[in-house]
Amino acid sequence: MTIAVCICAVAAAYAVAKVSVAALASATEKPEILGRAIIFAGLAEGIAIYGLLIAFLIWITTV
Repeated sequence: MTIAVCICAVAAAYAVAKVSVAALASATEKPEILGRAIIFAGLAEGIAIYGLLIAFLIWITTV
């Protein structure tokens, strides 16, 4: 169960790091695109929430 949360947290951190760098790079070229780029960072954060949900479901089925 811990492995599911750890892997998803690391994957979310990696995804947010890559997306935020790309978002800031694109915002320097076109400032109006920053709002849409932030949405992708939020979608990357969803990976961590999915990992927590899976860990919770694993915990429920083992109890």
